[in-house]
Amino acid sequence: MFLRAIYDVPAPAKLNLFLHIVGRRADGYHLLQSVFVLIDWADRLQFEIRHDGALHRRDEGAAMPAEDLCLRAARALQAESQCTKGVDITLGKHLPWGAGMGGGSSDAASTLLALNRLWGLHWPRSRLAELGLGLGADVPFFIGGQNAIVQGIGELLHPVDLPPSRYMVLKPAASISTAEIFGHPRWVHDTPAVDLQSIQAAILTGCLDGRAIEQHQPGVAAAGSTPTAEFGNEFKNDLQAPAQDRCVQVGEAARLLSQTFGNSRMTGSGSAVFAALGPLTASKSSQAEQEFGAGKLPGSASLEVALQAFQPPADWVWRECVSLAFHPLKDWAD
Repeated sequence: MFLRAIYDVPAPAKLNLFLHIVGRRADGYHLLQSVFVLIDWADRLQFEIRHDGALHRRDEGAAMPAEDLCLRAARALQAESQCTKGVDITLGKHLPWGAGMGGGSSDAASTLLALNRLWGLHWPRSRLAELGLGLGADVPFFIGGQNAIVQGIGELLHPVDLPPSRYMVLKPAASISTAEIFGHPRWVHDTPAVDLQSIQAAILTGCLDGRAIEQHQPGVAAAGSTPTAEFGNEFKNDLQAPAQDRCVQVGEAARLLSQTFGNSRMTGSGSAVFAALGPLTASKSSQAEQEFGAGKLPGSASLEVALQAFQPPADWVWRECVSLAFHPLKDWAD
């Protein structure tokens, strides 16, 4: 069937449950290890076909840079496929910019998936992901379709099943560029790689989703605690320390989440920070998980009380999010 338009196309954000920089290739690209989880905070896009080959983008909200990743993705796909069709893209930007949540990369991935369908190209997922890698390291993950252990420079994906979980995501007013972080003298780029079995075990035992957090009462900082309580002793975000040096608000956001919910971690290169609020459903394996699923934080404090007490600065952006098992466009490519 000939398509003229595709409306209400989601481009969900991601969180890095941890992020290690484990080396650098000869060409200068950094090698990473991470677990990416999709969340239900998303941009929305619309695509209307053009027959003159032109590529245009209209912004529903604040104006985005002229050469954003949507247009770059459309241009790359048009060139590689030698397609003569064009597109009018409408971008509804709901994700904060400069947050480390992959908003631009997700927009690019959704653009590739939508235009593959709109233009009738029928490219396989692997070919779209290869093209997407040239646009950004996070793009292949969003094309991949589900939560994953991510390695290499972002192209090596190992799909994983993560328990449905809740997260509080907090974006300070300030933003940070990735270049600032990689240029910082304190950033770690030689963390020993963790084997896949250990990462899988950490997922199963809850070390990455908040079920095995260093515990203290929400709303009261533990004596001697740092402002960024870790989800697991072995896992961290290597970019967080330099980000906090560059941007004091990252440390303030981490401290606020830790004091309120008992844990915090920066996602990506920041400046957004998140706290694990626990799984969506109670597990019968332990009383602690039953309390977590029933709305309890570690220490038997009420999650709802903590949420009501949560008061970030008025010019910061925050949202309680739910993890997604699959990308909403997972079935749009083979």
